[in-house]
Amino acid sequence: MDRAALFDVDGTLTDTNYLHVVAWWEALRQAGHELPMHAVHRAIGLPGEGLLDHLLGGDRDRTEDDRMSGTHDALYATCFDRLPALASAADLLRTLAGSGWRVVLVTSANDRELAALRGAIDADDAIAETSSSDDVEEGKPAPEPVRHALRLASLPPERAVFVGDTVWDMKAATRARVTAVGLLCGGIPRADLEEAGAAAVYRDPADLLAHLADSPFASLPSTRGRAS
Repeated sequence: MDRAALFDVDGTLTDTNYLHVVAWWEALRQAGHELPMHAVHRAIGLPGEGLLDHLLGGDRDRTEDDRMSGTHDALYATCFDRLPALASAADLLRTLAGSGWRVVLVTSANDRELAALRGAIDADDAIAETSSSDDVEEGKPAPEPVRHALRLASLPPERAVFVGDTVWDMKAATRARVTAVGLLCGGIPRADLEEAGAAAVYRDPADLLAHLADSPFASLPSTRGRAS
């Protein structure tokens, strides 16, 4: 495998962004922070500390952070047995893996959440490696999660394509010098994804799968079998 297909998970392969919105909204509300859900939605995809920094400011009183994160985690965990995969997510991963791509999941979820998400996707046979928030010091939009995924794949950035659904995904990929592909199924507008660095944008995994032949994946041919 001489090419890496890097995938965000929440909102990209699973229809879970709005579950996170409600869980974070309630966690914030219980801590006395009344924020509109659309603001919370725009922060989804950031790791917990980064999300709270984005919504409440970096100079806030942090004494409630652990409680808010714990409340979010507990509320979200109540959905673990019914997390919905997006249509054709598993087919997309299997098609790429079958074509010689090394599939790596790159998520801001922790290991416990990632286990539930993998169960929802049900394509472990196509997934070569995973990178969660427990594996890196700094989350998206920093490039470190994508760089860690590249190290797992043992490939340089020019041999990878990253697929995600948030501006944080697009920024992390482009900062790591990886081609970024955006999906609209996480609820972020096309223009925002393109402004953040998306080279192409599709509706969802099914749409990307239907257009793989003319997507950024097609512009990165395999080097296997080439004469040296």
